[in-house]
Amino acid sequence: MSISALLPVIAGVLAYVGLGVLLRKTKLLTPEDSKPLNTLLIYVALPALVFTTIQPTVPDGRLAILPGIAWLVVIAGIAIAWGLTRLLHLEGPTAGAFILVAVFGNTAYIGYPVASALLGDAGLVRAIFSDLFGNTAAIITLGALVASHYGEHELKVNPLREILTFPPFIALALALVLRSVPVPEMVGSWLGALGKLVVPLIMISVGLSLRPKSVGEHLSKIAAIAGVKLVVLPLLALAIGTLLTHDVSTLRIAVLEAGVPSMMFTLVFGMRFKLDIDLIASAILVTTVGAIVTIPLLQLLV
Repeated sequence: MSISALLPVIAGVLAYVGLGVLLRKTKLLTPEDSKPLNTLLIYVALPALVFTTIQPTVPDGRLAILPGIAWLVVIAGIAIAWGLTRLLHLEGPTAGAFILVAVFGNTAYIGYPVASALLGDAGLVRAIFSDLFGNTAAIITLGALVASHYGEHELKVNPLREILTFPPFIALALALVLRSVPVPEMVGSWLGALGKLVVPLIMISVGLSLRPKSVGEHLSKIAAIAGVKLVVLPLLALAIGTLLTHDVSTLRIAVLEAGVPSMMFTLVFGMRFKLDIDLIASAILVTTVGAIVTIPLLQLLV
C-alpha cells in the first residue's frame, strides 16, 4: 500500500492531539482536566463503544485464525516488553506503561480504515474480527491485569476484581451474553453516538497530557517501544501467520494489525491505574507518526 493512503487516517488522529495541545497552551483546559475526561471515557464512552461494536458481530469460524494470531502476538509481546523493562531497569508505573504501549495497538481506529484501503470489504471484515476477539479482548483482560499489577495504589487491590469491575469488561460480557438479542434502534443509535466520543476524547487527553520535553526525556524508552510495536510484533505476526495460514489476505491483515501504533486506550488505563502518563502520551504520538513509514514497508514483505 502507499503512504498516501495512510496519511489521512494518521492526520485525523494527530489533529485531535493538536487540539488538546492548543487547549492547554491557551489555558482553556489544563492537564488536570484530563481526569474528568478520563472518567467520562471509562464509565460512559468506552463501554458504549465496546458494546455496540461487539454485540452485533457474528463470529465466523473461518476467520478465527486472526484472533488466534493476535493473542499469540500479544502474549509474546508482553514477554518481550517485560524483558526490556528489566534490561532498562524500569519499575512500577513506568514499567507498566512501557509494556502497555509496546504491546497493544490501535487496531480499530488505524487498523480498520487502513485494512479497508488495503483489501476493501474483505480486509475490513478480517480487521474487525482480529480487533474485537483478539486485541480488544486482550487489552480488557491481560492489559487490565498488567496495569493493575504495576499501577500505584493506596490500598492493596485484587487484580481479578479490578478486571471484573472494569466498565469496558462489563460491557464486553454483556455484549457477548446479549449477542442474539435485537437491540432497539433508538438505543443502538444512542450508544453509538456515545461510542464515537472515544477517539476525540482520548486524543485530546493525549494533547493535554503531552509535555514538550517528555519525548526527549523518554527517548531511549520510546525508541525501544517503537521498535517492538512497529517492527518486532508485525514480523512476529508474519512468522506465526505463515505457519498457520496460506491465505495472503489474512496474513496481510495479521501483519497490519500487529504493526499499528500504540493503542489510544492505554492512556485510559494509565490514568485509571496511575501509570506513567508522560511515557504513554509520548509513545502514542511517536508510534503514530512512525507508522506512516513502517506499515507500508512491512506490507511489502507479505
